[in-house]
Amino acid sequence: MGTELQKIELQTPGKDIESYLACVHSIPILTPEQEKELAYKLYENDDLDAARQLVLSHLRFVVHIARSYSGYGLPIADVIQEGNVGLMKAVDRFDPNKGVRLVSFAVHWIKAEIHEYILKNWRMVKIATTKAQRKLFFNLRSRKKGLDWLTKDEAEKIAKDLDVDIKDVYHMENRLSAGDASFDGPPDDDDEASIAPVHFLEDMRYNPEEVIAEEEFNLHNQKELSEAITTLDDRSKDIIFRRYLSEDKVTLHDLAAEYEVSAERIRQIENAALKKLKSAMSSAA
Repeated sequence: MGTELQKIELQTPGKDIESYLACVHSIPILTPEQEKELAYKLYENDDLDAARQLVLSHLRFVVHIARSYSGYGLPIADVIQEGNVGLMKAVDRFDPNKGVRLVSFAVHWIKAEIHEYILKNWRMVKIATTKAQRKLFFNLRSRKKGLDWLTKDEAEKIAKDLDVDIKDVYHMENRLSAGDASFDGPPDDDDEASIAPVHFLEDMRYNPEEVIAEEEFNLHNQKELSEAITTLDDRSKDIIFRRYLSEDKVTLHDLAAEYEVSAERIRQIENAALKKLKSAMSSAA
């Protein structure tokens, strides 16, 4: 199926990135039911049209991930395109029987393709040759508290957390702080700055469509949880509610004293109840 998926024709993000973003965000988001139906068509029948719909409906998600890599000085259009390759690989490997949404499964594949592209093309990362150095490269920016140089304590903590030598931390910081093509465009050249990629990326954090979709997803989960809880016996309901859903959560020992059993017995009841809830919610999904 992998080679067949390559036949899917997508609009590629080129110079007119604004038109591409508008096109991507005009594609409707699939409901869980629609996604499951398409996924089974692909999984069981190698339905190429189903694969195409799954890919198209998740292109906006690739854009969202690609934006987090805008600080590496590479064309955002190219980063998005590499992410799209990862998305197609994820769709090809997606198994709807696993009970997870495609978007959760696809994250790894999208980021893997983007990482590979960055490591191959950004001149500063030639020093990122080992696994530890690559981890340092992709984590250093987010670990820094601000734009200032790292303090000794910050550098030591990063080195310890990422299992690298502190000299590597300072060396990578120097490379990351070196000059490169500005994502925002030259500050003193209005004509050139006006076509910098940053001016074509709209802020989608508060996009009404995505906010509503997230709210509906949360409400759906809450409804499924409420229905699943009704399948529990009274003691299990009480333990789950007071351990996880109540504002004043209680300990295993408190419940053990109340029910006159051991804390281990309460733990067993709790684990069995959680397993039953998970199974009920998976079946409902």
